[in-house]
Amino acid sequence: MHNKASLVPPTSPALVINQEALHHSVNTLNYLREKSGCRVLYSIKALPFIPVLDWLKPHMDGFSVSSLFEAKIAHEVLDSQHSIHLTTPGIRPDEAAELSQLCSHISFNSESQQQHFDSQLKSAFSAGLRINPKLSFAPDQRFDPCRLHSKLGVSLDKINKHSFNGLSGLHIHTVFSQADYAPLIQTLDKLQRQLGEYFSQLTWLNLGGGYLFNKIDDHQLFIDLVLTLRHDYDLQVFIEPGKSVVGEAVDLVATVLDCFDSDGKRVAVLDTSINHNPEVFEYQRQPNILQHDPQGEYQAILVGSTCLAGDVFGEYRCQQAIKVGDKIQFTHVGAYSTVKANRFNGYNLPDIYWSDTGDLQRLKQYDYQSYRENWLGMSHE
Repeated sequence: MHNKASLVPPTSPALVINQEALHHSVNTLNYLREKSGCRVLYSIKALPFIPVLDWLKPHMDGFSVSSLFEAKIAHEVLDSQHSIHLTTPGIRPDEAAELSQLCSHISFNSESQQQHFDSQLKSAFSAGLRINPKLSFAPDQRFDPCRLHSKLGVSLDKINKHSFNGLSGLHIHTVFSQADYAPLIQTLDKLQRQLGEYFSQLTWLNLGGGYLFNKIDDHQLFIDLVLTLRHDYDLQVFIEPGKSVVGEAVDLVATVLDCFDSDGKRVAVLDTSINHNPEVFEYQRQPNILQHDPQGEYQAILVGSTCLAGDVFGEYRCQQAIKVGDKIQFTHVGAYSTVKANRFNGYNLPDIYWSDTGDLQRLKQYDYQSYRENWLGMSHE
């Protein structure tokens, strides 16, 4: 959709944020908001880069956060017309008071967390409870919030009428990178059957994230569901897209530094590494590159330049042989790459560029000083 070989930044490696792709994502969310009346919270854990947050601000009803630092950035960017929703398994006692001042909504992750902090925090935030509906849809347990012995939310079978004392809302999140509304329909059906009689005591319901809204063609099921929840229970309904907003909006551009044969296969070394896109190694994924052609005559294994033997992106086919100096463009790396990127082996982080109608503007550049500051002791500052 938005990937163009002409958008090559002058420095490498570099992350390129594409405004056209962001527009596409928010247009889908605006459509859902208009038709259903849902409220949209960008989940900033996907990409908390402040220029992106500033750009998203007028398109969002607020942000969802998972920590004090995320809450502080959200509060810095947003105004009083927006809401900030927090849910996290771990609230530090020394941060609780500040979180309660920064956040408009806090969904407690467990009954013990609720009992410990809700009685201490005297603030204007709206209290909720994260529910584990005990319905698993993610085939990989690493992504399944409802896995056995889950740390995320209170098991549905432990909820009773007393659980609703002092609550204004409920929070659920059961999927990851889901391109179908069927899990949401099943989950809400189960919740209404078991807890529906208490919904009238609530003012909001947060349906969480994990749905790739811009990958779903027919939104009518979602629209009807939200309209029903609003009509039957007078609930504000929130969604928390993260990857759906920025996932396709960022590419990683790298340069080939070296090429050689290894045991009969061509290896191309890049000036980036999987440490700039850590989920490649964490989840053994092969990312897409713009130059890949399944029918291409030439094959090459793309690898990073660190000393880690497993610093490998994967094997690709291209129409032309990859050579030193070529640019390689990894597409759709906007979600969770930048927040997890690291400088293993002392290699610098990618510059960050903003792409708007074909023009590139550099927004961030790292240098040795920023690397050095990570490793200074207090006595050397």
